Amino acid sequence: MSRSQGIHGQVLGDQQVPEGITQNIGELVMKNLIIFGAGMLAVSAVTAENLDGVDEMICSAAQAQICYENGECYSAVPWELAIPDFVVIDTKKKTISTTRASESSRSTTFGKVEKIDGLIYLQGIENGRAFSFVIDEATGRMTVAVSRDGLSVTVFGACTDTDI
Repeated sequence: MSRSQGIHGQVLGDQQVPEGITQNIGELVMKNLIIFGAGMLAVSAVTAENLDGVDEMICSAAQAQICYENGECYSAVPWELAIPDFVVIDTKKKTISTTRASESSRSTTFGKVEKIDGLIYLQGIENGRAFSFVIDEATGRMTVAVSRDGLSVTVFGACTDTDI
């Protein structure tokens, strides 16, 4: 019998484990991770947001990054960059607005909306900033770029139909 070892060779304790078991621990863990990963992919495929034909959606930012013209970039949580928790996008009215529950009431219009090959493109200009949204109709995944002279902010998030 040998001492029990973890996947990376660390000793897990003085407990005696029958020969052959420890060499299979890593293999067992890997199989379980693969099964778990496959299950998560299947679940995400089933629960993906279908925004095909949706004119009004609610979107939330998950990750953000700010970059300066000198090449310095920083990751930030959205609220550190004054990005609202949720925005409502109305492609018919061409508006982006914070929700009624938001601490600040903000709204802007965008000049262009196009739906091409399963993607929704929104573009606009406000207060010296240009912004562009790309939203995948099949998954609801959102990528946003906002830029002004010497600064850009990139945001990743997700959208769903407001008619939940």
